[in-house]
Amino acid sequence: MRALLAFLEGMRPQQWIKNAVILVGVVFAGLAFQPAMLARSAAAAAVFCLLSGAIYLFNDRMDLASDRRHPVKRRRPLASGRLPMGLLHAGLPVLVLAALAWAWLLGRNFLGIAAAFLLINILYSLWMKHQVLLDAFGIALNFVLRAVAGVAVLAEHLVAGFGPEAGEAGSVLLSPWLLVCTFFGSLFLAFAKRRRELLDLDEPGAHRPVLRLYSMDLLDQLVVLTAGAVMLAYVLYTLWPSTVARYGVGFLASNLFVDFGVMRYLFLVYRREGGADPSEVFLRDRPVAVTVLLWLAYVVGTIGARG
Repeated sequence: MRALLAFLEGMRPQQWIKNAVILVGVVFAGLAFQPAMLARSAAAAAVFCLLSGAIYLFNDRMDLASDRRHPVKRRRPLASGRLPMGLLHAGLPVLVLAALAWAWLLGRNFLGIAAAFLLINILYSLWMKHQVLLDAFGIALNFVLRAVAGVAVLAEHLVAGFGPEAGEAGSVLLSPWLLVCTFFGSLFLAFAKRRRELLDLDEPGAHRPVLRLYSMDLLDQLVVLTAGAVMLAYVLYTLWPSTVARYGVGFLASNLFVDFGVMRYLFLVYRREGGADPSEVFLRDRPVAVTVLLWLAYVVGTIGARG
């Protein structure tokens, strides 16, 4: 039983909150009040939780030697020896196959995205995380795939565009704004995390080799650049004619939550109080958590009232 609990711990359920990005699709599609669609979105998020857990375990196996030297990561189940290697090797394929089988039940498009998510993360663990800038782009791409998956699970056909092109039965609109905002938001969080790692670790390059290629000056610029890009992309989205037509001018007010959330995160990053782990920031910093929940409530209320 202890070994199974260690296996579950190695899947890092505290990080699964990242998969809440998948639920954004059902919200912006105006389907959040339809139980069947909400259930499909929740199932999609659950599939990505399983896949994320498998990827974390795979990554821990690849980084076993460096994790054992890390002041925090050495307490992880595999690095500490609480998770037997045999159980990892036996359980990991079962976990992946179960997740992909569930994804298949949710549709071919969703299965394809789930498989792409898995393959890109394997590539990330083996190569991309060691390449300067590409390591952050890999993280951002993972979040973009989550966002696309949240839309793909809702209907058989995806229609890409800015307007209401998905009016026909069996199709759902994939807005480019969803991809742009998700991409820059993820880049911002990734660079903020790299900055904190460079600042906090005694020997950053020994724990994460790519940190040898970054400098504090570069990361400061990248953090500020991507923070501005997030706010600019979101305000352009709320001002876009098709967005105003669908949700009304009042939707502009949602910028208040986005701007405050980004600025609060910057405050935490530069005050040495947060930024190393976005999931922990959301769970531990009350202003950030409240801002995200207020933004979500405002968006759901606005879209629901117009639906």
